[in-house]
Amino acid sequence: MALYLIGDIQGCDAPLQRLLDRLDFSPSRDTLYLLGDLVNRGPASAQVLRRLMGYGDAARCLLGNHDLHLLAAAHGIRPTHRQDTLQGILEAPDRSSLLDWVRHQRLALLEHLQGQEILMVHAGVLPGWTAEQTLALAAEVEAVLRGPELEAFLGQMYGNTPTQWNDGLHGTDRLRVIVNALTRLRFCSAEGQMEFESKEGAGGAPAGYMPWFDVPGRRTANTTVAFGHWSTLGWLDRSDVLSLDTGCVWGGCLSALKLGTTAADNQLIQIRCEQTQRPGT
Repeated sequence: MALYLIGDIQGCDAPLQRLLDRLDFSPSRDTLYLLGDLVNRGPASAQVLRRLMGYGDAARCLLGNHDLHLLAAAHGIRPTHRQDTLQGILEAPDRSSLLDWVRHQRLALLEHLQGQEILMVHAGVLPGWTAEQTLALAAEVEAVLRGPELEAFLGQMYGNTPTQWNDGLHGTDRLRVIVNALTRLRFCSAEGQMEFESKEGAGGAPAGYMPWFDVPGRRTANTTVAFGHWSTLGWLDRSDVLSLDTGCVWGGCLSALKLGTTAADNQLIQIRCEQTQRPGT
C-alpha cells in the first residue's frame, strides 16, 4: 500500500493520468491525498472530479479557493471570470452530483501516515492555531458547506476582513477568517494578521509580513504541515512543512510525494505539464 500527497491539479486531468501511471496507482491498494484546487484554469475540471469521485475512499480531497469559487459560481453568487474553465462542470448532465461531491470534501486533515503526523490544508495555518484547533475550525465551515445554509454562506464568504483571528469571532466573520486562512493564506505578520495582495515567492514578503510557516512560535511547528496553493513558492521540503503546488497549470509540474516509513524516505515524483494559462491570469 502506497500513500501519496498531490499538489494542485486545477483541472489538468491529462497530467494527472500521466502522474498516476508513473506511480502505478491502484485505488484498491493505494491512497491519494489531494491538497485542494482540484478544478479551474485547466482544460478538464469535470473529468478530474469524475476521476476522483470514482476512486472513492482511495482519494481523500481537500478544498481550495478555486473549488469554493466553483460552488459560488454554481449558486450564482459569483460570475465566472474570463480565465475560468468551469463551464464543463456547470453545464454537465451530472452537474448536481459533481457539486454535491465537492461540498462534502474537507478543508483540513490530520493523519498519522507511515509514522509521520501530517496536517494537510490547501493554503496555510494561522500561527496561533494548534493542529487540533485547525481541524475543529475547518469542521465548522465543512458543516455549513454540507448544510442548508450553503448559499447564504457563499454570499458572505468573500472579503479580506477580519484579517486576524481571535477566539471571540462569530458568525460570518469567524467563518470567513477560517476560509481565508485555510484556502488563501501566504503571508502574515508575527501577530497573525493576514495579507492577501502579494503572490510572490517566500522572499517577496511585504514589509512587516513573512511566510505563514516562518512565524516564530507557530503552534503547529512540531507537526508537518502539507499544503499547496503557492505556485511561486514551489516545492519546499522541510521537517515542518511540505509545499506541493509546483505550477502544473502554468506549465510547471504536477507533483506527488510518496510517503516513506520515515520523512527521509519520502520520494518526490513529478510530471512535466503543458502550459494552459498565461502567467498573471
